[in-house]
Amino acid sequence: MGLHKILKIVALILGVVGIVFWFLILSKGDDAIEATGEGVDPMLYIAYITLGIVLLFVLIFVLKGIFSGDLKKTLMSVGAFLVVVVIGYVMSSGSIEGLPLVDGAPVTESTSKWVGAGLNTFYILALLAILAMIFSGFKKITSK
Repeated sequence: MGLHKILKIVALILGVVGIVFWFLILSKGDDAIEATGEGVDPMLYIAYITLGIVLLFVLIFVLKGIFSGDLKKTLMSVGAFLVVVVIGYVMSSGSIEGLPLVDGAPVTESTSKWVGAGLNTFYILALLAILAMIFSGFKKITSK
């Protein structure tokens, strides 16, 4: 039996079990669930199991793809991404002026710096993606 069929069967079983637990939650009513949270735990366990299976297979297939493909190109891509993250971190200010309290505690400069780095990294990658699409479209038009 192929891996695809096994995964389809596992997905079907998890889906059916999830639907059964969903009907059990619906049968208890909103008031009972809000008051006690009764019946929610089995649904959470199904979600955790599904998440674990998905993460396991993603990790397996990513590692399989890395080692069966060109490792040098993969490492160069990861290195380029890390360079973009470092550029985003250097560009971020870390200023905490005017930021609200989080759970009664002020936001630290380190947290502000990393949030800024994440935003800057996103902006850089979005700009690179847009430029790549424009370049690809321009190249396609000029090659005809």
